[in-house]
Amino acid sequence: MTKFEKGKALNPNEVVGYQDGGIVSMELLHNKQGSITLFAFSKGQQLSPHSAPLDAFIQVTDGEMVITLDDEEHHVRSGEVFMIPATHVHAVRAEQDFKMILTMVKS
Repeated sequence: MTKFEKGKALNPNEVVGYQDGGIVSMELLHNKQGSITLFAFSKGQQLSPHSAPLDAFIQVTDGEMVITLDDEEHHVRSGEVFMIPATHVHAVRAEQDFKMILTMVKS
């Protein structure tokens, strides 16, 4: 986990970089209430369908992601946000490089 200083500005696009053919993640915060994780997906990477016990708030900070939620596909672009309700099946696909902040919180 990287050190995240409270009271200091942080540019998430500068903290986590792309890796060809991979997914890079960096957890900034983790406690009983949830977590905040930065991700960088390179083109062609994906997460297979899964669910989580917490609500997931996604903020795309660079590029565009494709998320499938309950069998419906959504394109989420830089500057946009998307909420995945707890326990709902979802998958992620990178048709291009993209970065996101994933905030997981108890519902």
